[in-house]
Amino acid sequence: MGEIVVSTELENTVDWDIASEGLRDESTVRRTTVDGVADTGAVMLVLPQDVVDRLGLRTRRKVLVAYANEYRETRQVAGPVTVQIGNRFMNADCIVGPPSSEPLIGQIVLEALDLAADCGNRTLAPRPESPDGPLLKLKWTMPQRLCALGLDASSTGSNGAGCDVLRVRSSRRGRRAVIRADRPVAMP
Repeated sequence: MGEIVVSTELENTVDWDIASEGLRDESTVRRTTVDGVADTGAVMLVLPQDVVDRLGLRTRRKVLVAYANEYRETRQVAGPVTVQIGNRFMNADCIVGPPSSEPLIGQIVLEALDLAADCGNRTLAPRPESPDGPLLKLKWTMPQRLCALGLDASSTGSNGAGCDVLRVRSSRRGRRAVIRADRPVAMP
């Protein structure tokens, strides 16, 4: 099959934030382009120490990593770094790998950018459902959030217009309310 190698643009996210506020010239934002290996077996982005140093990323914490051969060791995590593949980008932390090691693009980046590995053609491509940009799936958690607020929620089905209707009772005061989920609800 072979590896999927993709040109990946990296940028120091903090530098960009400072430049966007006019406190730094945009030309001084630390950036680089690397050829990264799409590794569906890796969870996080892995960047070699020399790339992390070139970007000026700060160490944020340490994590225990397990390699394919079951060897385990503690590695530093640095960031934040902006990762761009094609016209899709995201901000992430990265595991710091040994100097001159291969950059690895793990599942977190692939999922957030909504890219699928095509091992047969050795390419990364947007999923067919999201050709123009990432389509990120969210779970609607209104019933769970209501329970956390001391309310009891039970679904009464659809209102016939394709909208879920919830009947909500307050466990403290016996009050009832009907919530129509006509559109996504942003929860605090």
